[in-house]
Amino acid sequence: MNASPPSPSPSHSGPWVFLNGAFVPEAGARVSVFDRSFLLGDGLFETVRVVNSRPFLWTEHLARLRFGLHHLRIQIPYSDAELTDAAHESISRNGFAGAVLRLHVSRGRGARGYSPHGATDPTVVITLHALDDTSRTLPAPWRLITSSVRVIAGDPLSAMKTASKLPNIIARMEAEDAGVEEALLLNSRGDVAETASSNIFWVENDDLLTPPLVAGALAGVTRGFVFRLCLDLNLAVQEATCPTSRLIASDGVFLTVSTLGIVGVTSLDGHPLALSPLIGRLQAAYGEALQQSV
Repeated sequence: MNASPPSPSPSHSGPWVFLNGAFVPEAGARVSVFDRSFLLGDGLFETVRVVNSRPFLWTEHLARLRFGLHHLRIQIPYSDAELTDAAHESISRNGFAGAVLRLHVSRGRGARGYSPHGATDPTVVITLHALDDTSRTLPAPWRLITSSVRVIAGDPLSAMKTASKLPNIIARMEAEDAGVEEALLLNSRGDVAETASSNIFWVENDDLLTPPLVAGALAGVTRGFVFRLCLDLNLAVQEATCPTSRLIASDGVFLTVSTLGIVGVTSLDGHPLALSPLIGRLQAAYGEALQQSV
C-alpha cells in the first residue's frame, strides 16, 4: 500500500477517514455518485469493535471480507497486512481507545446498469465512530418483536456482509415502531434465522443452540467466537431449526453483536423470556477475552 498520508493540519484534529490509500478529513472524504455501492449496494463491509485501541477479532473479520470479495469477484489492491496497518493508523489518528471501525469495500465506479463490466477500480474506506468503553460492563438486555420481513433460506449471500441491507433496515424500523430494541427475522420456511443486526442463540437445559447458516443467517464473526468460547467452557453447542414457539419455551435467549458482544433477551412479542445463568457465563468469558486480546 503506497499511502502517503497527509500530515494533520493545525486546524484539523479529526475525525480522519482512510479513503483509497490516503487519510483525509471526514469532511473532505468524497465518493463518486456513480459508485456502485451507492447506486446498487454492490459492495461489502465489516463492523469491528475497537477496545483499548485494538480491533477485536480483526483476523476473523478480514477472513469474512476476503470470502465475500472472492465470491463477488472484487479485487482490491491491498493485502491483509496493509489493511491491518491502515486500521491501526486510523485508530491512532482518531485517538479512540473504544470505537466502532467500519471497513467498506465497493466495486467502485461503473457504467450505468447492473453489469459490473468496466468497474475495475474499487473504493476502500475505513471510518471510526467513538464508542464508550463498555468492555468491563454487561450490555443491557434487549426486547424483540417478530418482523414481517422474511429472509431466504439457503441464500448464499447470507454468508457475506453485503452493502445491500434493506430487509434489515425495514426490520429495525418495525422494532423502533414497536418501542423495542431489535427485530427477529424468520426465513421463507417460517424458521428463526437471525435478527436485524445479530445472530441468535437459545438455551435448552444445559445446551446452546443456534440456527444453521442455511436458515439464512449471516455467518457472524461473534457467532463463531461463541462456538470457540463454548469449547473452552465445555458447553455443548449445536445448530438446529427453530420456530418462535421454541424460543419462548427455552431457558434463555441471547444475541451476538460485534459492537456489544453477547446481549441477553428478555421478551419476544411481549412474551417474557427466561434468562439462563449460562448466558452470564458466556458474557463473562467474552469480557475476559476482550481484555486478554489487548
